[in-house]
Amino acid sequence: MLTEEDARRLVLAKIDDVRNHGEYDLQIQRVEALPFGWIFYWGAVQDGRRGRRPLLGGNGPILVDRENERVIGLPTCTPVARQIADYERRLRREAHARNRAAKLAAHQRVTASPASDPGRP
Repeated sequence: MLTEEDARRLVLAKIDDVRNHGEYDLQIQRVEALPFGWIFYWGAVQDGRRGRRPLLGGNGPILVDRENERVIGLPTCTPVARQIADYERRLRREAHARNRAAKLAAHQRVTASPASDPGRP
């Protein structure tokens, strides 16, 4: 399970990959806590010469899941609230699939055990 500081390090590493392809000073600008992790908003630092922050393309927020340590770059073309809701639905589907698989495995263990075979003494 990740802490917020661990998640921050993962996001900074992802931002460093972008920084290597550009000339801007990039940083995390805001962090929002979510029930399952965090969402990090990032961008270029304000340019002191021109007095404004340069506009970047493709600097969508980064979602980090504390449980499974997923780091997901979100696109800028879809509202963040919708993407968070979509990810929460994904987590529920995954949990349901895990529960179903566990029940099936338990059922198979019970039906495969020698004690449940009526032909055996």
